[in-house]
Amino acid sequence: MKFIDFQLMKDSLWFVLSGLPYTIGISALSFLTGISLGVLLAILGRSRHGFFRRIVKVYVSIMRGVPMIVVLFMLYFGMPYFNLQLPALLCAYIGFSLVSSAYISEIFRSSINAVALGQWEAAKALGLPQKRVIKKVILPQAIRIAIPPLGNVVIDMIKSSSLAAMITVPDIFQNAKIVGGREWDYMSMYILVAFIYWSLCYLFENFQAYLEHKLQLPND
Repeated sequence: MKFIDFQLMKDSLWFVLSGLPYTIGISALSFLTGISLGVLLAILGRSRHGFFRRIVKVYVSIMRGVPMIVVLFMLYFGMPYFNLQLPALLCAYIGFSLVSSAYISEIFRSSINAVALGQWEAAKALGLPQKRVIKKVILPQAIRIAIPPLGNVVIDMIKSSSLAAMITVPDIFQNAKIVGGREWDYMSMYILVAFIYWSLCYLFENFQAYLEHKLQLPND
Protein backbone atom coordinates (compact mmCIF):
# COMPACT_ATOMS: atom_id res chain seq x y z
CA MET A 1 0.00 0.00 0.00
CA LYS A 2 1.44 3.37 -1.06
CA PHE A 3 1.98 5.96 1.62
CA ILE A 4 1.56 8.79 -0.91
CA ASP A 5 -0.16 8.44 -4.27
CA PHE A 6 1.49 11.13 -6.38
CA GLN A 7 -0.61 10.24 -9.41
CA LEU A 8 -3.80 10.82 -7.44
CA MET A 9 -2.43 14.14 -6.21
CA LYS A 10 -1.62 15.16 -9.77
CA ASP A 11 -4.99 14.07 -11.16
CA SER A 12 -6.92 15.78 -8.36
CA LEU A 13 -4.95 19.03 -8.26
CA TRP A 14 -7.26 21.13 -10.44
CA PHE A 15 -10.39 19.89 -8.69
CA VAL A 16 -8.89 20.79 -5.32
CA LEU A 17 -7.76 24.19 -6.65
CA SER A 18 -11.30 24.88 -7.89
CA GLY A 19 -12.04 25.71 -4.25
CA LEU A 20 -9.26 28.32 -4.13
CA PRO A 21 -11.59 31.29 -4.84
CA TYR A 22 -13.56 30.36 -1.72
CA THR A 23 -10.42 30.06 0.41
CA ILE A 24 -8.97 33.36 -0.79
CA GLY A 25 -12.33 35.11 -0.96
CA ILE A 26 -13.32 34.23 2.61
CA SER A 27 -9.89 35.23 3.93
CA ALA A 28 -9.64 38.51 2.01
CA LEU A 29 -13.20 39.78 2.48
CA SER A 30 -13.31 38.78 6.13
CA PHE A 31 -10.00 40.52 6.77
CA LEU A 32 -11.13 43.74 5.08
CA THR A 33 -14.35 43.72 7.10
CA GLY A 34 -12.46 42.74 10.24
CA ILE A 35 -9.98 45.57 9.87
CA SER A 36 -12.80 48.10 9.46
CA LEU A 37 -14.58 46.79 12.55
CA GLY A 38 -11.30 46.42 14.40
CA VAL A 39 -10.30 50.05 13.91
CA LEU A 40 -13.76 51.15 15.02
CA LEU A 41 -13.55 48.96 18.12
CA ALA A 42 -10.08 50.24 18.94
CA ILE A 43 -11.32 53.85 18.74
CA LEU A 44 -14.45 53.10 20.78
CA GLY A 45 -12.24 51.36 23.31
CA ARG A 46 -10.56 54.70 23.91
CA SER A 47 -13.86 56.51 24.33
CA ARG A 48 -14.41 58.75 27.33
CA HIS A 49 -17.73 56.97 27.87
CA GLY A 50 -17.30 53.94 30.12
CA PHE A 51 -20.29 52.23 28.49
CA PHE A 52 -18.57 51.97 25.10
CA ARG A 53 -15.31 50.80 26.67
CA ARG A 54 -17.12 48.02 28.55
CA ILE A 55 -19.03 46.90 25.45
CA VAL A 56 -15.81 46.70 23.45
CA LYS A 57 -14.05 44.81 26.24
CA VAL A 58 -16.83 42.23 26.51
CA TYR A 59 -17.07 41.79 22.73
CA VAL A 60 -13.32 41.32 22.31
CA SER A 61 -13.19 38.88 25.22
CA ILE A 62 -16.00 36.74 23.79
CA MET A 63 -14.71 36.69 20.22
CA ARG A 64 -11.20 35.83 21.33
CA GLY A 65 -12.36 33.23 23.82
CA VAL A 66 -14.81 31.22 21.70
CA PRO A 67 -13.31 28.76 19.15
CA MET A 68 -13.85 29.67 15.51
CA ILE A 69 -15.57 26.36 14.79
CA VAL A 70 -18.13 27.07 17.53
CA VAL A 71 -18.91 30.48 16.01
CA LEU A 72 -19.40 28.89 12.57
CA PHE A 73 -21.65 26.16 13.98
CA MET A 74 -23.74 28.70 15.89
CA LEU A 75 -24.29 30.71 12.71
CA TYR A 76 -24.92 27.77 10.37
CA PHE A 77 -26.65 25.22 12.59
CA GLY A 78 -27.95 27.52 15.31
CA MET A 79 -29.70 30.27 13.35
CA PRO A 80 -32.40 27.87 11.99
CA TYR A 81 -33.74 27.73 15.58
CA PHE A 82 -34.70 31.36 15.00
CA ASN A 83 -36.24 30.50 11.60
CA LEU A 84 -33.24 31.98 9.80
CA GLN A 85 -31.10 29.77 7.57
CA LEU A 86 -28.02 31.59 6.30
CA PRO A 87 -25.97 30.28 3.35
CA ALA A 88 -22.79 28.52 4.40
CA LEU A 89 -20.58 31.03 2.59
CA LEU A 90 -22.29 33.96 4.33
CA CYS A 91 -21.90 32.24 7.72
CA ALA A 92 -18.18 31.79 7.05
CA TYR A 93 -17.81 35.44 6.04
CA ILE A 94 -19.68 36.74 9.10
CA GLY A 95 -17.90 34.37 11.50
CA PHE A 96 -14.39 35.14 10.32
CA SER A 97 -15.12 38.88 10.16
CA LEU A 98 -16.42 39.00 13.74
CA VAL A 99 -13.60 36.95 15.22
CA SER A 100 -10.82 38.68 13.26
CA SER A 101 -12.17 42.12 14.23
CA ALA A 102 -11.56 41.31 17.90
CA TYR A 103 -7.92 40.41 17.32
CA ILE A 104 -7.39 43.34 14.97
CA SER A 105 -8.89 45.76 17.49
CA GLU A 106 -6.30 44.67 20.03
CA ILE A 107 -3.54 45.14 17.47
CA PHE A 108 -4.69 48.68 16.73
CA ARG A 109 -5.22 49.44 20.41
CA SER A 110 -1.58 48.61 21.15
CA SER A 111 -0.40 50.32 17.95
CA ILE A 112 -2.24 53.53 18.81
CA ASN A 113 -0.79 53.41 22.31
CA ALA A 114 2.67 52.98 20.76
CA VAL A 115 2.43 56.31 18.92
CA ALA A 116 4.56 58.84 20.78
CA LEU A 117 2.64 61.06 23.18
CA GLY A 118 4.28 64.08 21.57
CA GLN A 119 2.36 63.36 18.37
CA TRP A 120 -0.92 63.72 20.22
CA GLU A 121 0.21 66.87 21.97
CA ALA A 122 1.57 68.47 18.78
CA ALA A 123 -1.66 67.78 16.89
CA LYS A 124 -3.80 69.18 19.70
CA ALA A 125 -1.54 72.22 19.94
CA LEU A 126 -2.44 72.97 16.32
CA GLY A 127 -6.07 73.09 17.34
CA LEU A 128 -7.11 69.97 15.41
CA PRO A 129 -10.32 68.28 16.60
CA GLN A 130 -10.03 64.83 18.16
CA LYS A 131 -11.47 62.99 15.13
CA ARG A 132 -9.03 64.69 12.77
CA VAL A 133 -6.10 64.00 15.10
CA ILE A 134 -6.90 60.28 15.06
CA LYS A 135 -7.65 60.11 11.33
CA LYS A 136 -4.82 62.24 9.96
CA VAL A 137 -2.04 61.94 12.54
CA ILE A 138 -2.39 58.88 14.75
CA LEU A 139 -3.91 56.19 12.52
CA PRO A 140 -1.34 56.51 9.68
CA GLN A 141 1.44 55.92 12.19
CA ALA A 142 -0.47 53.16 13.97
CA ILE A 143 -1.03 51.33 10.69
CA ARG A 144 2.72 51.26 10.01
CA ILE A 145 3.31 49.79 13.46
CA ALA A 146 0.47 47.28 13.01
CA ILE A 147 1.62 45.81 9.67
CA PRO A 148 3.63 42.84 11.10
CA PRO A 149 0.94 41.61 13.54
CA LEU A 150 -1.77 42.20 10.91
CA GLY A 151 0.22 39.96 8.58
CA ASN A 152 0.06 37.24 11.20
CA VAL A 153 -3.72 37.64 11.34
CA VAL A 154 -3.99 37.21 7.56
CA ILE A 155 -1.85 34.08 7.59
CA ASP A 156 -3.90 32.64 10.45
CA MET A 157 -7.11 33.41 8.55
CA ILE A 158 -5.84 31.65 5.41
CA LYS A 159 -5.17 28.53 7.45
CA SER A 160 -8.32 28.81 9.55
CA SER A 161 -10.48 29.20 6.43
CA SER A 162 -10.24 25.42 6.17
CA LEU A 163 -12.79 25.31 9.00
CA ALA A 164 -15.38 26.59 6.53
CA ALA A 165 -15.39 23.06 5.10
CA MET A 166 -17.10 21.96 8.31
CA ILE A 167 -20.22 23.88 7.24
CA THR A 168 -20.06 22.61 3.62
CA VAL A 169 -18.26 25.56 1.97
CA PRO A 170 -16.55 24.00 -1.11
CA ASP A 171 -13.07 25.37 -0.44
CA ILE A 172 -9.81 23.56 -1.18
CA PHE A 173 -9.97 21.53 2.03
CA GLN A 174 -13.53 20.40 1.37
CA ASN A 175 -12.59 19.35 -2.16
CA ALA A 176 -9.59 17.45 -0.83
CA LYS A 177 -11.87 15.64 1.64
CA ILE A 178 -14.22 14.68 -1.19
CA VAL A 179 -11.43 13.11 -3.23
CA GLY A 180 -9.92 11.46 -0.16
CA GLY A 181 -13.24 9.85 0.73
CA ARG A 182 -13.92 8.73 -2.83
CA GLU A 183 -10.47 7.18 -3.32
CA TRP A 184 -9.96 6.00 0.27
CA ASP A 185 -6.71 7.93 0.40
CA TYR A 186 -6.98 10.84 2.80
CA MET A 187 -3.25 11.02 3.49
CA SER A 188 -2.28 11.88 -0.09
CA MET A 189 -4.98 14.55 -0.31
CA TYR A 190 -4.13 16.04 3.07
CA ILE A 191 -0.48 16.31 2.04
CA LEU A 192 -1.56 17.99 -1.20
CA VAL A 193 -3.81 20.49 0.54
CA ALA A 194 -1.14 21.16 3.19
CA PHE A 195 1.29 22.09 0.41
CA ILE A 196 -1.30 24.44 -1.13
CA TYR A 197 -1.94 26.21 2.19
CA TRP A 198 1.79 26.51 2.82
CA SER A 199 2.30 27.98 -0.68
CA LEU A 200 -0.41 30.59 -0.08
CA CYS A 201 1.09 31.58 3.27
CA TYR A 202 4.59 31.66 1.81
CA LEU A 203 3.49 34.03 -0.95
CA PHE A 204 1.84 36.31 1.56
CA GLU A 205 4.89 36.22 3.85
CA ASN A 206 6.97 37.54 0.97
CA PHE A 207 4.41 40.24 0.22
CA GLN A 208 4.40 41.23 3.88
CA ALA A 209 8.20 41.45 3.90
CA TYR A 210 8.07 43.64 0.78
CA LEU A 211 5.46 45.89 2.37
CA GLU A 212 7.47 46.25 5.57
CA HIS A 213 10.55 47.15 3.53
CA LYS A 214 8.64 49.76 1.54
CA LEU A 215 7.34 51.32 4.74
CA GLN A 216 10.76 50.94 6.36
CA LEU A 217 9.44 48.90 9.25
CA PRO A 218 11.87 47.13 11.57
CA ASN A 219 11.88 43.35 11.07
CA ASP A 220 12.04 42.40 14.70
